[in-house]
Amino acid sequence: MIRLFSRAFPRLHPTRVPYTCRALSQAATDALGAGPLTDTFMRRHTYLRVSLTERCNLRCQYCMPEEGVPLSPTSQIMTSDEIYRVCKVFVASGVTKIRFTGGEPLVRKDAEDIIEHVGTLRAQGLRDIGLTTNALLLERKLPRLYKAGLNSLNISLDTLRKDRFTNVTRRLGFEKVISAIDTVLHSGRYHFSPLKINCVVMRDVNDDELLDFVALTEKEDVEIRFIEYMPFDGNKWKDSKMVGFIEMKERIRKRYPTLARSPAGPNDTSKTYHIPGFKGRIGFISSMSDAFCSTCNRLRVTADGNLKVCLFGNNEVSLRDAMRSGSSDAELLALIGGAVKNKKAAHAGMMTIMYMSRDKNEGLTHSFTVSRKRNAPLLKFARGMCTTSRSPAPVLSHVDHITNMPTMVDVSKKTVTTRTAVGRSIIHFPLGVLQQLAGHDDINNVQEIKGRKGPIFSTAIVAGTLAVKSTSQLIPF
Repeated sequence: MIRLFSRAFPRLHPTRVPYTCRALSQAATDALGAGPLTDTFMRRHTYLRVSLTERCNLRCQYCMPEEGVPLSPTSQIMTSDEIYRVCKVFVASGVTKIRFTGGEPLVRKDAEDIIEHVGTLRAQGLRDIGLTTNALLLERKLPRLYKAGLNSLNISLDTLRKDRFTNVTRRLGFEKVISAIDTVLHSGRYHFSPLKINCVVMRDVNDDELLDFVALTEKEDVEIRFIEYMPFDGNKWKDSKMVGFIEMKERIRKRYPTLARSPAGPNDTSKTYHIPGFKGRIGFISSMSDAFCSTCNRLRVTADGNLKVCLFGNNEVSLRDAMRSGSSDAELLALIGGAVKNKKAAHAGMMTIMYMSRDKNEGLTHSFTVSRKRNAPLLKFARGMCTTSRSPAPVLSHVDHITNMPTMVDVSKKTVTTRTAVGRSIIHFPLGVLQQLAGHDDINNVQEIKGRKGPIFSTAIVAGTLAVKSTSQLIPF
């Protein structure tokens, strides 16, 4: 029930990013007094998520295939001392909240020792220690964890029905999860503000339980957080199975018309709502339909020690290897700072780059342009980045007329249309180089040049053709 982010690679999806988003140079951020955990978009990262293990004792349908996922050898997993050192470096640099995740973090035998040790960092500025768990092992371990300073608890529970729990997780254990939740809420020994229950909503799987979960907030001090179903390797994701934030909210509002938005913090991932008179709250995590990249303050370290500045990105920096090669804390921090400075404005691959302004006058060694009909943007690639110029936007059904941002629509009844994509490759040679390669001075009659690795112009044609075939990834809406 916990996403295994250290081994998951999501598909690319459009992301909501302001057109005014601009990256500052590293010199500019330094001049503004920004620390190593502040990126070029002036997002200050104060929240660290640390995966303690890749292992999990459930096999949730939305998370991984039934047979599980390949696991790293034990020797590649960070030791408890390495985890503490990473946490110490981050806290010294401004991190105030650390959340431990997995896999399922509590299947790691020394999880309690690690959390106790990290709890000593409160003297250096750490304020919050969190845990995200499926709660199968929580009840017997909670006393020690709470004493160690655990003050933020998220429990993953996707259904309130025993038979459905077994179907979704492919394992038994429903009673243990419910018992752990009951202990947290009613024993009087634990105080979280509040306990959060994470529920991944899937159409025709558990979306009929939305109102059952909401009813829990009437008398319980709990925040139910509905999470949009996201694509990860092996979870057989389909658009048709995703229930978006807007749809969920409207379904709930039909039953509870007084549903109202609650005040939001500057870095909240959840859009929080409440029903007047109810004790608890309701949250929506809209990673798919309305991402929150512009206010992201989170960094992640995988169980094998790789720093991920974005859950949806594949770029990683190995802190484990740096530590094991003898790097000092200062060198470790420099490595972290470099990764943070390279964090994009938003996830979603090419959509990220489209909204980032770049110098159009950068020198090109090899370029191509891709265009399509219906006033689509023209992308110009330069040194791996690109700029975009836009024609007046037509009225499109899949663009929200208020926010002017992409939105999902039902296309099952849409008339099939044909679109044309045009690809062009341009190769720039200094005149002398071209004459030398051609073997003569008459460059106007050069039909092909054969280099050591093959025909250059033919290769360029292939590159242009591949670019056209990739249009759906370059311009995904």
